[in-house]
Amino acid sequence: LVLEVGSGGKPYPRADVLLDAYENTRERNWVPLKTDRPTVLGFVERLPFRDKVFDFVIASHVLEHSADPEGFLAELQRVAKAGYIEVPDAFFERINPLLDHHLEITQRDGRLLIRKKPAPVVDHNLVELYEDRAKRYVTSELFVGHPFAFHVRYYWRGKINFVVVNPEIDAAWFAQVTEAPMFDTSLLGSSVRQRVQGVVLNLLQTISRGLRRRIDLLKLLRCPVCLNEELVTEPDRIRCSRCNRTYPVRGRISVMQESAASVVS
Repeated sequence: LVLEVGSGGKPYPRADVLLDAYENTRERNWVPLKTDRPTVLGFVERLPFRDKVFDFVIASHVLEHSADPEGFLAELQRVAKAGYIEVPDAFFERINPLLDHHLEITQRDGRLLIRKKPAPVVDHNLVELYEDRAKRYVTSELFVGHPFAFHVRYYWRGKINFVVVNPEIDAAWFAQVTEAPMFDTSLLGSSVRQRVQGVVLNLLQTISRGLRRRIDLLKLLRCPVCLNEELVTEPDRIRCSRCNRTYPVRGRISVMQESAASVVS
């Protein structure tokens, strides 16, 4: 049973349950949320799932958006037995910072090294030099030909080995749109290989839809506020039997966020 957090508009074909924080957000460039399987709105730092209910969790290009990496990774380990994390490497984040990325992450000897960003841009001088001299060549040639030289790909089982090197930094800032450069994806072009990969991905998604198991979502969920696992399905909502909070259900989307909950008297 596979959970994907931060699933966005292009979830992995193998994911059985999807979680994202928002239906619409600038953080994924307003790409619509895909809800072709059971989908939950919630925050990774407070996942609305029971302990160890998933065999595997995918977190692809989402950890760097968190200002609380300790809480984020603790929750992944709580709900799943193993998983996969993919993020931009710290080097690429430093020279090409994105305004919604709060962390710089790299990997050494099987351990994630995480540095909290005190601001959207850590080194303005380095970014200016990179943009003036090297950005076009890096994004159009090196990045396309060697994408994983610019990414961290981390598999874990049982425990995530990580360290936050500057835990004293408060990374919970909000960036204005003009504060940091955005990665210009138009420089990447569209190679024949990329187009073929897109066709293969769509085929895999079609096949996986036919093979996907039926999910009883209620058996996986818990109240994100009082942590109660005894939830009740009611018309267009899920109710916690302990704190009487109700969470709205809109089609395939269960909104398991405290801010969306109502308390039934």
